[in-house]
Amino acid sequence: MSETILFILAGFGAGIMNAIAGGGTFLTFPVLVFAGIPPVAANATSAVAVFPGYLSAAMGFGDDILALPRFSLIKACIAGLAGGLVGGLLLLVSSNDVFSIIVPFLLFAATLAFAFQKQISAALARSSWQMTPWGVPGIFLVSLYGGYFNGGLGIVLLALFALWGWDNLNAMNGLKNALSFVISAISVATFAVAGIVSWPAALIMGASAIAGGFAGARIAKILPVALVRLVIILIGLIMSAIFLARLFT
Repeated sequence: MSETILFILAGFGAGIMNAIAGGGTFLTFPVLVFAGIPPVAANATSAVAVFPGYLSAAMGFGDDILALPRFSLIKACIAGLAGGLVGGLLLLVSSNDVFSIIVPFLLFAATLAFAFQKQISAALARSSWQMTPWGVPGIFLVSLYGGYFNGGLGIVLLALFALWGWDNLNAMNGLKNALSFVISAISVATFAVAGIVSWPAALIMGASAIAGGFAGARIAKILPVALVRLVIILIGLIMSAIFLARLFT
């Protein structure tokens, strides 16, 4: 019973976090690992669990998504599907030992990308090289990361949009949730076919993530952005430290 309650709370919290700024799998993935699920299976289960929450969150930003250029949105979704598929297939051939080594560094990199996105964007603006908005290579690489390791996907997507020079947080959150849903859809299908998902935990977390996604989409428009950023960064750093420490225990 206590484990079920923990799954419900983690799923609901992840739905809220993903809708607001991303990083929801910083809650679901550690909880699944600490519950005794092997890292690769925990990552796949976590991706399945937060998947429905992306859709409910995207619906909450429906007007902002519909305001985006239609052709560019379709192109981004196609690139997201391709990257998510490749990333999901890469996870299937990763061993638990290798994945356990990679996890803390992926978490830390995602956290840094989010924490210093403004500085990175400013540095690019001063250089001769700038990232083109809606660029397929950037979306594909981030989607590959999301298909392989869903943790911090929303954070990395927001960092990518910031590098495009975007500053409309509602538009960024809308596209982030839409692409997260697309990327997760193909990777979730891959994990389900491979049979590495712990379905009881995924279904419990998924149901609560839907509710969290709807709640988060509403909270995102009234919560101070600075507070959201601080919470996400702290969670990312703490989880990175925890998983790094597990390598030496």
